[in-house]
Amino acid sequence: MSTEVLDRFGAQAPAHAHSHDEAHDHAHHDTSENTIFGFWLYLMSDCILFACLFAAYAVLRGEVAGGPSGKELFELNYVLVETFILLFSSITYGFAMISLQNRQKGRVLFWLTVTFLLGAAFMGMELNEFAHLIHEGAGPSRSAFLSSFFTLVGTHGLHVASGMVWMLVLMWQLNKKGMTPVMAKRLNCLSLFWHFLDVVWIGVFTVVYLMGAM
Repeated sequence: MSTEVLDRFGAQAPAHAHSHDEAHDHAHHDTSENTIFGFWLYLMSDCILFACLFAAYAVLRGEVAGGPSGKELFELNYVLVETFILLFSSITYGFAMISLQNRQKGRVLFWLTVTFLLGAAFMGMELNEFAHLIHEGAGPSRSAFLSSFFTLVGTHGLHVASGMVWMLVLMWQLNKKGMTPVMAKRLNCLSLFWHFLDVVWIGVFTVVYLMGAM
């Protein structure tokens, strides 16, 4: 989708933009492609990070040190609501990208706002879960199992929070600078990042919560 969006912006650029020579256009296209490629490399490094955290959790999940296990702590219905909220935020971001292709600035901002609010709801539920566990004496220092749980889920939460900050910055820039090819590139990078977090969360829900509650 990223190349399609960038090409569409190039095709619908104002007439004065075509006054640049072909060499400049080619260099700009190469820069855009390099940016997307570089961001894919970053996502691959993030995959390695989460793979290590998943591996650590898999090793330590049984080390409860006489404390509560996941079966005693996890509320699947609560986490299922979290999951649907985050997955739905991917759909709303997809609507934002469709609006971007159609050069509908107002709709892009609207769907980004909806996505941000869904992300905020997800983060609120996650923080509430953490506070509840700590209040019940099941904090990260209680056992190796809980340490690995808080580290894995908390790292994902930090990524979501950073994505939300990034989204706010892009919304401000979009409102100020308009729908330029540079903004399209930035929104595409955030799209990759946001969908990546959804994929990671599916892994968290399956490995941590679903298997832990069984």
